[in-house]
Amino acid sequence: MPVTPPQPTSTGLDQNIAGLLSYVLGPLTGLVFFLLEKENRFVRFHAMQSIVVGIASFAFWIVFSILSTILAFVPILGWILSAIVGMVAGLGFFVLWIVLMVKAFQGEEWEVPVLGKYARQYSAPATVG
Repeated sequence: MPVTPPQPTSTGLDQNIAGLLSYVLGPLTGLVFFLLEKENRFVRFHAMQSIVVGIASFAFWIVFSILSTILAFVPILGWILSAIVGMVAGLGFFVLWIVLMVKAFQGEEWEVPVLGKYARQYSAPATVG
């Protein structure tokens, strides 16, 4: 997505700083900025994307934990497979977190594949009336 021109925010922060901070503690800071920001589409998008990605990550780790527990009964092969998948997924989520913060700081509204469309859909500014 193209770089968004700076717009005022309800938080008093520059929109790229608010967007970056939306990702710092995952869905927690995403929720804070989503509730605080009523107008700025850029900040609301990044806050909602932080929430959506955080929930998806949490769901992934729950499913992975269940499958790892099952694979634990398969000696050696199950343990190795669980360890490799866990490390790759952990590194992948870490890299995604860094990329999202950098993109927000650069003023870009980059959508995470699949999940980004939901963030865009639910991040429209709140309207009264």
